[in-house]
Amino acid sequence: MKKALGLVEFKTIPAAVYAVDEMLKASEIELVFAAPICPGKYIAIVSGEVANVGTSVKRAVEVGDTFLISSYVIPNISETVMPAITGTLLGAEDIEALGLVETIAAVSAVKVGDIVAKAANVRLLEIRLARGLGGKGEVFFTGKLGDVEAAEKAAKNEMAEDGGIVSSVVIARPSKALIEAIN
Repeated sequence: MKKALGLVEFKTIPAAVYAVDEMLKASEIELVFAAPICPGKYIAIVSGEVANVGTSVKRAVEVGDTFLISSYVIPNISETVMPAITGTLLGAEDIEALGLVETIAAVSAVKVGDIVAKAANVRLLEIRLARGLGGKGEVFFTGKLGDVEAAEKAAKNEMAEDGGIVSSVVIARPSKALIEAIN
């Protein structure tokens, strides 16, 4: 069995805390992150074997009911996703092309990060989850221009069905001042 991440996002904190408790009781998983985010939402990220994570997320969806915004189970998660959630952008000299994807929900950004990491030879720089973003998520990644374009296209194609992407852009040779401003 492979490692997986489970992601859930709720529009109310009490329902979310209850759902996370139910997730933890439903199966053997590890709670990676759980916290309120702006504006009054709550997200949780769990890790474990694919079947266990699936069982836990299914339980959160059941009890979260109408308060659930989105949920995902990502099997065989890219090893670059978790460091990107806690990472920061690197210096401008490392950036040949910059890809940015904005998602409507915070946990969708984690899914997008996994998609771009697996789609092309790109390096995840950061996955920002909602704080200071009005509940949205942002994914920053870099690589050669063609790879960044391919990764952005893959994310847009895979997320098109659920409408999770608000906007995206690829910037060739971004200026050092821009990189410093968004860092």
